[in-house]
Amino acid sequence: MNSASAEKGRAPAIDVQGAVKRWGDTVAVNNVSFSVKPGTFNVVLGPSGCGKSTMLRMIAGLEELSDGRLLINGEDMTHTPPAARKLSMVFQSYALFPHLSVAENIVFGLKVRRVPASERDQRLARVAQLVGLSQLLDRKPAQLSGGQRQRVALARAVVAENAICLMDEPLSNLDAKLRQEMRIELRALQQRLGMTVVYVTHDQAEAMSMADKVILLRDGQIEQEGTPEALYNAPATAFTASFIGTPPMSILDTEPSGKGAVISGGGNAHVLSGTSSPLSIGIRPEKICIGNDNGIPAELVSADYLGADTIITAEIGAQKVLVRTPQRIQLSGREPARLSWAKEDTHIFDTATGHRTEAAIAVDI
Repeated sequence: MNSASAEKGRAPAIDVQGAVKRWGDTVAVNNVSFSVKPGTFNVVLGPSGCGKSTMLRMIAGLEELSDGRLLINGEDMTHTPPAARKLSMVFQSYALFPHLSVAENIVFGLKVRRVPASERDQRLARVAQLVGLSQLLDRKPAQLSGGQRQRVALARAVVAENAICLMDEPLSNLDAKLRQEMRIELRALQQRLGMTVVYVTHDQAEAMSMADKVILLRDGQIEQEGTPEALYNAPATAFTASFIGTPPMSILDTEPSGKGAVISGGGNAHVLSGTSSPLSIGIRPEKICIGNDNGIPAELVSADYLGADTIITAEIGAQKVLVRTPQRIQLSGREPARLSWAKEDTHIFDTATGHRTEAAIAVDI
């Protein structure tokens, strides 16, 4: 059997089928289905309260499914106790024992499972080297920085040698610089070990930088799933478009005009042709050009200089538009300008449903 056939016949590491979680009349997760391939990094992404941590806890067995099934490596684990699922988990809080050393914290689970001391020592040495803790094994958690404590929590999950690791916003307590460093380390560690990771976060920058696959949740349901590139370049809904990206895509309402549509409050220039339906358009900030001659009339309202680029807030009528430009632009007040973009950079959405549509044709601005 060749490698392609073997991969095709291999069961998903995790297969969630119609998962539902309800508490009385409250439905936190509503008929969610997705699968993850072995050895991949998968991010469950979404705003606070969308059900992503609840979904992770159901996979771990810390919450029971109200309905649906959960398969791990092809076996039905829907009602299997957490300890029998052979999963590791890293929580938002480090959950370290303050009276134990780094080494004792890392191997605590192995001691509980009565792994022989010689094997514990071998695993500890290997994992400590892997996450850069070899020189800190005798310290207590209070003597460590936030990043070092997070490494201890990761080491404790890795030392169990489970093929699947679940992570619930593990980097949210770190500062921005350390979060970026830990994202790189975490992704590299996952690839070296070949672990299957399901990682929960509300931070789309983490999802874009680490994931093989993103599962975007909204109100307990999947809004879109796919590669980071797919969610960024071909968002299936206006919600996805506005959630993914820093700064996010600008979504503008249009109104019918003749045989096409113009931006509401933006003059008579057609942005769509072949439609009389209420549609919205989305444009990424980096795809918009600022000029004085051609394009849609707008006013530049504010400029945030970030060093490498400037984020301009503009207004077309009463609608706000974000523009990202590599130039440094300083504004003394509201300034008139014209905004333009290419038709291939226009994303079209049904205003009523928010879904991507091909009911119209974009035109160059």
